[in-house]
Amino acid sequence: MHQEAPAFLTGQSIALRALELSDGDALWRWFADREVVRYSLSMWLFPTSRHETQTWLERTISDKHTLTLGIVERSSSALIGFAGIASISLINRSGEYFILIGNKACWSRGYGTAVTNLIVAYGFATLNLYRIALTVSSVNRAGVTAYERAGFTREGVLRQACYRDGQYHDKIVMAILRPEWEAHDEQSTS
Repeated sequence: MHQEAPAFLTGQSIALRALELSDGDALWRWFADREVVRYSLSMWLFPTSRHETQTWLERTISDKHTLTLGIVERSSSALIGFAGIASISLINRSGEYFILIGNKACWSRGYGTAVTNLIVAYGFATLNLYRIALTVSSVNRAGVTAYERAGFTREGVLRQACYRDGQYHDKIVMAILRPEWEAHDEQSTS
């Protein structure tokens, strides 16, 4: 019987755990779904074979410079996506946040905000980062809202930097600094 990795970080409705090789089939289904990857990295906009997905997963699991965790819905124990921090710079104490919730039945349930809060807290409190940034397509309103709820601030716009659905869209640059997170976290708990 397959033993799932223990939770690395736990929230009220979700838990984060290490990705495992056995997650490949779920990832492949998500990467093959155009709606799921609509706002993701360009690499997932092209058809992906099971083998390519498995190769990506193996590289991701062994990458010690990027924090990538599987998102598990606690009520069902099902893997529903992945998230983390890439481009971690220990000199600049910064990184770039990313998330993909692949299970569409789990969209609009507040999981994105919950995951973002957990990973940002880990980035500041444990990895000792000072700045966590991200980019989000301007038409991904749910994503923008989730990031704002988690305390991210809009810093600028990369004009027409994303081509989706036959047209160009702006990418919004957002970030949260450690002092902002501390103030946001304090407000959230009081």
